[in-house]
Amino acid sequence: MEISSKENTHFFSNNTILSVDRSSFKSESSASKEKQSCCGGIKIFLGALSFVYFAKALSGSYLKSTITQIERRFDIPSSLVGVIDGSFEIGNLLIIILVSYFGAKLHRPRIIGAGCLIMSAGTFLIAMPQFFMGRYRYERFPSTINSSVSLSPCLQDKSQTPLSALEKSQEKINAGCEKEAGSSMWIYVLLGNLLRGIGETPIQPLGITYIDDYAVEENAALYIGCVQTVAIIGPIFGFLLGSLCAKLYVDVGFVDLDSVPITPKDVQWVGAWWLGYLIAGVISVLAGIPFWFLPKHLPKPESRKDSSTSSEQSKFITEESKDQRASRRQRAKLAEMAKGKSLENLFGNPVYILYLCASIIQFNSLIGMVTYKPKYIEQQYGQTSSKTNFVIGLINIPAVAFGMFSGGLIMKKFRIGVLGAAKLSLGSSFFGYLLLLSLFAMGCENSEVAGLTVSYHGTKPMADYEQALFSECNSGCSCSRNDWDPICGENGVTYVSACLAGCQASNGSGKNTVFFNCSCVGTFKSPQSSSAVVGPCQKGNECPRMFLYFLVISVITSYTLSVGGTPGYILLLRCIKPHLKSFALGIYTLAIRVLAGIPAPVYFGVAIDTTCLRWGSKRCGGRGACRLYDSTALRYVYLGLTLVLGTVSIFFSVAVLWVLRKRSSPQDETLPASGERGACGTKSRKENFVNSDRLIQSTYWPEKETRL
Repeated sequence: MEISSKENTHFFSNNTILSVDRSSFKSESSASKEKQSCCGGIKIFLGALSFVYFAKALSGSYLKSTITQIERRFDIPSSLVGVIDGSFEIGNLLIIILVSYFGAKLHRPRIIGAGCLIMSAGTFLIAMPQFFMGRYRYERFPSTINSSVSLSPCLQDKSQTPLSALEKSQEKINAGCEKEAGSSMWIYVLLGNLLRGIGETPIQPLGITYIDDYAVEENAALYIGCVQTVAIIGPIFGFLLGSLCAKLYVDVGFVDLDSVPITPKDVQWVGAWWLGYLIAGVISVLAGIPFWFLPKHLPKPESRKDSSTSSEQSKFITEESKDQRASRRQRAKLAEMAKGKSLENLFGNPVYILYLCASIIQFNSLIGMVTYKPKYIEQQYGQTSSKTNFVIGLINIPAVAFGMFSGGLIMKKFRIGVLGAAKLSLGSSFFGYLLLLSLFAMGCENSEVAGLTVSYHGTKPMADYEQALFSECNSGCSCSRNDWDPICGENGVTYVSACLAGCQASNGSGKNTVFFNCSCVGTFKSPQSSSAVVGPCQKGNECPRMFLYFLVISVITSYTLSVGGTPGYILLLRCIKPHLKSFALGIYTLAIRVLAGIPAPVYFGVAIDTTCLRWGSKRCGGRGACRLYDSTALRYVYLGLTLVLGTVSIFFSVAVLWVLRKRSSPQDETLPASGERGACGTKSRKENFVNSDRLIQSTYWPEKETRL
């Protein structure tokens, strides 16, 4: 009986253990499956978001690469191109508040998908004018465009030209004027870029918070780092695509390319700028497709279900009692903000205010410099748009990416604290702009253009450039001062047109046209040489060497300035009270967009326009795009404006460092061995400091992949 009882007890205990083992096995199995599904879902979202970041960075950088092409195609000044460039930021600002507030409550993946569709629609709209404007018309003498009528460039007597030919030419001009009079097709480019800004808005805030909500806590920073890394690759491909399209003629596929007399080296050359926008639009559509099939919520990782560090979005979708408490806290915060307490606390922080001012001015400097860098290289060093974009995409952008990575690595390796971050940020800005100063000595002289930069007698014109276009050697010709059809004389001097060069005859057609008996060419330097060929002369022999020096210094400067980006942003994060962090970052982003992203391209463009020596003329009258810049004036205006703004930002950075030194202890320069960070002030270290590594690492620097 006793044995039987022991056996029963043993049997019962075995069954109990077995059932417990089975239940624990089932729970472990279900947890494993849930973890796998969670990881699988978040990784799919990560891949899709990375592709979207690539798409938006590609289209944004491609726009920068086509600035000069758009300017020439629509015959508009640089200041107007700056307005078009700034319209992206305007579109972003229009709905950023709505997206940030309502986006978290709705289906975030689908909102991102809708944003991709809007972004692609805007990209397609930018390319549309190409299909409605007709063929690109450039200023060319009739014999260079395969005309059946043989004309003398120097029309000594207008009766030499057959009346029917003049009438037909005038009829074409009048028809073109009627077509262009009521249309400003560049407006479509502006509206398209505005739409791009609207579509891009939900990608960053909703995408990053989705990852932060559903990723395993220790993986969140890694995932966001992957997204940012892919975003750096986008501009590289954007500029390389711009290089490829700039090689192709604007009307490729619609005209016989052999009949086109201009080459990519000509200032009137316009590449197939529209083609890249079609490609970028298709990529944006493809990038948005996966988001329509992703769920609103993913299974939460086990480690974050009961975690007190869950994000605001995860707190929002919990039981009713917590929701009510969160609602009360939110109302309290809004009431406090309505009283101005948050603004008072935020703008009462001298470190935040000084760093905000330094960032606004520095971003003005960097945005203006990057926007017009392709134009500067083309005009200063005589490079083609294709080569310029290739160099920027393959050399400058990787240097920026490497600089950002180096800044983060230095912060981690040397355990740099708040004061050290301020020093690193200031040092990178100081040495970066110091290197930029050396570029003043690496410019090219003006091209020798008769009547503009040199007179027909070899001396520089003293006063009126327009009057200097006419000289004794072309006084017998019926020339227009508005034409821009440059030819290169055998004496190495460029002439505004064959007529102003006094050429009496021509041979050949298209790119192979040769002009003879050019009276002005024969009187300049070499009386024996009197022929000329189509197109402007190349810049001096020193220019290729100067361009090489410029590239080396430019790459080092880009790297140096980028090193300080990450430390500076970490400094911003660590000097804000935790409950004001989101509000402070919102104010920071808004200020950068409104006070730097929108105005910088405009006033940089206005300043660059002041250096123009020769404006083109529209067919219906009025000033077109600039044909020739004063190289020296352009160098001083472009680099000078960049350097002045950068110097002012350095003074604000010095003020930041001074305030930090005054309020911090020596230990704040580096992180203690225990891992505790320094603070902005000894009185409120716990209050002003961020204790969560994950929060710092997961906060995204808006558009840092394209700013530098």
